[in-house]
Amino acid sequence: MNPADAYDPAQVPQPAPEQVIAQAAGASGGAGRLALVTGPTGYIGGRLVPNLLEAGFRVRVLARNPENLRGRGWFTEVDVIRGDAGDADTMRAAFAGVDVGYFLLHSLGAGDGFAATDRRLAHVFADAAREAEARRLVYLGGLIPADPHGLSDHLRSRREVGEILRGCGVPTAELRAAVIIGSGSASFEMLRYLTERLPAMTTPTWVRTRIQPIAVRDVLRYLVGAADLPDDVNRTFDVGGPDVLTYAEMMQRYASVAGLRKRLIIPVPVLTPGLSSHWVGLVTPVPASIARPLVESLRHEVVCREHDIANFVPDPPDGLIGFDDAVAKALTKVREADVVTRWAEASYPGTAASPWPGDPEWSGGSLYTDVRDRDVHATPHEVWTVLDGIGGENGWYSWTLAWHARGFLDRVMGGVGLRRGRRNPDRLAVGDAVDFWRVEERVPDRLLRLRAEMRLPGLAWLEFSLEPSDDGGTHLRQRAIFHPRGLAGHAYWKTISPFHALVFGPMAANIAAAAEKSANGTRTRAASRRAAKSRAS
Repeated sequence: MNPADAYDPAQVPQPAPEQVIAQAAGASGGAGRLALVTGPTGYIGGRLVPNLLEAGFRVRVLARNPENLRGRGWFTEVDVIRGDAGDADTMRAAFAGVDVGYFLLHSLGAGDGFAATDRRLAHVFADAAREAEARRLVYLGGLIPADPHGLSDHLRSRREVGEILRGCGVPTAELRAAVIIGSGSASFEMLRYLTERLPAMTTPTWVRTRIQPIAVRDVLRYLVGAADLPDDVNRTFDVGGPDVLTYAEMMQRYASVAGLRKRLIIPVPVLTPGLSSHWVGLVTPVPASIARPLVESLRHEVVCREHDIANFVPDPPDGLIGFDDAVAKALTKVREADVVTRWAEASYPGTAASPWPGDPEWSGGSLYTDVRDRDVHATPHEVWTVLDGIGGENGWYSWTLAWHARGFLDRVMGGVGLRRGRRNPDRLAVGDAVDFWRVEERVPDRLLRLRAEMRLPGLAWLEFSLEPSDDGGTHLRQRAIFHPRGLAGHAYWKTISPFHALVFGPMAANIAAAAEKSANGTRTRAASRRAAKSRAS
């Protein structure tokens, strides 16, 4: 069997929405209330699902690309509906029998039209919930300042979505949070990289703005608890942690928790939010398209004006998680490679829905390929161990300067760049972001396929397939695949083709060498143990 045919999600029959709904009792255990979670590939949605399951809910998720969820440990425990949240029929099917619906959709980084997109999604979601007679909706929005004058587009959109949901006739709890501190959150990554990489910095004046951050664990506790609010509760709730800090104080306290020296921070008035976002984009893994709305929101003082949520979801006996403790917990997760979800795991606009050229529905057209074959004196599992660790800090086994130059160019063009890294340094999962790639398929010891999420005039994949050799080794096939879009796509491939020998040629050779080195080390250690055992006997 060809490894490339090992698993093709497009060949798995996709049930109609009503068929999926009929499976609800089976996949989710048949007991408990049914909760619908939108945005399950996102940072919060991916963490909320297991928390709801633990609380006894049956869970249904709506995802445009369910394949990106197969790496999640809870995937087989939930009902999955494939579809677009903006499609009314899909949303009506998703809401059938639902008690609680979670709206966790946000077009952050999707460009100037994000507010209109979010407005449309909110209306479709609200209409479907009302028609299905859902008991409650829960929405995670942004903390609105006391003086909303000059509100950023991001916060204005967040407020508008909440108004749409609360006005739909279904009781809605709108939880309003500012900066969320947790391993992998965009806000935390921005704070982490700014602080760690810049011991001295000139900063925008918004670093003096007061903020009330909240730990992601407390956000999740509120989201789960909001499902049990009385039916007559239809309102907003400000949610925040116990500390109110300026962004500069957050950086200094992060430095202290991380064991870094005190940072020199000099605010200057000339850095606009636009310039600040590009500055953040250069220094941190968060691209400017996502950094900009975050930065614009930081211009406002976002401090809770009430803590009424505690009347319904009481504070833990030991209190809410403080900023320092939240940072310490997040850093521990990062260091232990135990980051459950990251901001980068959400699908990047414009690429995720495109079919793999091997899919039955592939419409054909031009395909360019660069194929490298290599016989490796190591087992498929030994080669796979190298492939499973590719990217991030481990690199790409070829011309490093070329990869970094391509990543920098992508960020200049508004793309994700090379610095998203990876969630776990040793093991990949389907749906994981790896620098400017995403894991599209992973069959251990056989197949790894990555889809490009850089700015390109076309679609691109990088695929590695493994076949055992008769001599106990492995045949490695590395394929770079490009489907051009228009004349620009053809010109792009022709332009970069001369560099493939410098990038893709050494990659296959170096992957093989790394696997062989590991295999030889394993054999040497095994021989030493056998020799020592023989001498002892």
